[in-house]
Amino acid sequence: MTWTITPEPYDSPVAAALWRAYYTEVSDRYYLLHEGRRTDPAELEREIAAHPGAELTPPGGQLLVGRYDGEPAGSAGVRLLGGGVAELTRVFLYEEMRGKGGAAPLVRAAEDAARELGATRMILDTRGDLIEARTLYARLGYEETEPHNDDKYAEHWFRKQLN
Repeated sequence: MTWTITPEPYDSPVAAALWRAYYTEVSDRYYLLHEGRRTDPAELEREIAAHPGAELTPPGGQLLVGRYDGEPAGSAGVRLLGGGVAELTRVFLYEEMRGKGGAAPLVRAAEDAARELGATRMILDTRGDLIEARTLYARLGYEETEPHNDDKYAEHWFRKQLN
């Protein structure tokens, strides 16, 4: 079984399915932790539609899809923010694909894509309850930093030099 990682149009059926799965999981995890409920279906649909990922297209970004043995298994996105800085976003693996060695190659492929787009530094934010993500970023050389945005869901901010 092998991993392949390739660029994917943000609006492809594969990318749309991954975005829906990603958003559903992180939203449900948030609401279950803070309010003891899952995401309201109408809210979920509004948020998915409001953030389709158009910024994840060249020349200002890139969406990557990881496939495990040819089947879509996960994604990672990168978008340029200016001044040589790119943001890592939408890092996700379907639950059944976790533990199969795909997360690190997805992030590394996103770093390569950011370099190709001209970035020299990658930043990201995540939540405190996403322990797996924070562990992955630290293992891959990301340093926790002061906040670089005021996103109401961001609780941890990271950066990494790409040179």
